[in-house]
Amino acid sequence: MYHAEVLVLASQSPRRSELLRTAGFDFIVRSRPVEEVLGKSENPGDYVRRLARAKADASWERDTEIVLGADTVVVLGRSVLEKPSDAAGARAMLQSLSGQTHKVITGICLRHATGAIVDVESTQVHFVELDRGEIDDYVATGEPMDKAGAYAIQGLASKFIGRIEGDYFNVMGLPLALVYKHWKAIKKHPDPAR
Repeated sequence: MYHAEVLVLASQSPRRSELLRTAGFDFIVRSRPVEEVLGKSENPGDYVRRLARAKADASWERDTEIVLGADTVVVLGRSVLEKPSDAAGARAMLQSLSGQTHKVITGICLRHATGAIVDVESTQVHFVELDRGEIDDYVATGEPMDKAGAYAIQGLASKFIGRIEGDYFNVMGLPLALVYKHWKAIKKHPDPAR
């Protein structure tokens, strides 16, 4: 049987660490920088899959590990909303999301001794209408600044979410059920090298 000794999270995201801990995973964090640039004709699903794989590959060290890479984007129509670069960018993103339905797409990669599993999860999120004062007050908290789409569903922006369709944890940045499904499959996978 395949016996990986260590799960490695290839992300500095405190939310992803919190989610893995809550779900009972034992893991360490080892994250290395990866260039995150959307290709000119790349669709969002392919983009997050590519980045998740690149993050897992960058953090890979030995065949006794399963390395989990992940990348999350917010997609509104044809626009990919990543992390805002400043407060004005955060305001513009939130204004565009106000009263609209958008998708949150997370790519995951579980790299292991005999290969890698790459997959993607998508969740629909419905925002309530926001006025300028609500947006300004939220941006002033600083919470939007390191979040794809400039909001955190589990934080102060929770009151802006009318409903979701799909995996709530995906919107936080890590689709736990999808990760667990593939992690379980890897743990059962016969390792031809042993």
